[in-house]
Amino acid sequence: MIPSTFDYVAPTTVEEAVAALAEAGDDAKILAGGQSLLPVLRLRLSSPSTLVDLGRIGELRGVREDGDSIVIGAMTTYYDMIRDPLVQEHALLLVEATRTVADPQIRHRGTLGGALAHADPAGDLCAPALALDATLTAVGTAGRRSIPVADFFEGYYTTALHPDEILADVRIPKHTGWEARYEKFNTVAEAWSIVAVAATIQVDGGTIRQARVALTNMGAVPVRARGVEDALVGKAADPELIRAAAEHAAEGTDPVTDGNADADYRSHLARVLTRRAVATAVGV
Repeated sequence: MIPSTFDYVAPTTVEEAVAALAEAGDDAKILAGGQSLLPVLRLRLSSPSTLVDLGRIGELRGVREDGDSIVIGAMTTYYDMIRDPLVQEHALLLVEATRTVADPQIRHRGTLGGALAHADPAGDLCAPALALDATLTAVGTAGRRSIPVADFFEGYYTTALHPDEILADVRIPKHTGWEARYEKFNTVAEAWSIVAVAATIQVDGGTIRQARVALTNMGAVPVRARGVEDALVGKAADPELIRAAAEHAAEGTDPVTDGNADADYRSHLARVLTRRAVATAVGV
């Protein structure tokens, strides 16, 4: 199908983008990578009056170090994140998850900011951002504000961004030396996750000092598996500990029943994938 008619704006600065959104009102859409938006436009599931393309704003790309954090521009592509040495060193979980997204063509076009702002519960980068305690910077007509990732996702395809705001960057505390693994289950290669688990673990002398585990597609928003984390921290990393801890994975979740899987099966997958992710991360 052919999208409905819309105005197209391609600003070259963040300020121009914010002004374009404010002028267009609530009916505007932002084009970041486009792999999720363009099919929706073609099917006319969305008919915006204005499309604001962020592709020409160079300041929204790249990775930099800032004290105890790294800062990733919202328009940084999946491909560039995977290859970036700062991300590899300080946010390995993000690399692990991004490698599983779609195919090489999509990874060359899709962007971190686009994925997070789209807020698809089956998307593969929201749970890693949650596990890494990211902070997201929004820019709008009222200025800049920081949003903790735990407050960013509000529901299915819904975020804390205001209609006149764009996502400018993502700040991630350095997880230097942490091991990481993203375990994903899907029935078709390169498809969305039915369930996935993002785990990043700090191990010292065989003991798990810190653990962050987050779940993909186990509810309307990504969720932390707090019961798993509490069961792991402070204990020696061994298979029996991990097996017992993984049994807590589905606690506090709200998985749906749909054409891909029912809720009970998703809960089962969460436990199995958590065990695999943690065991692989710590090497046992």
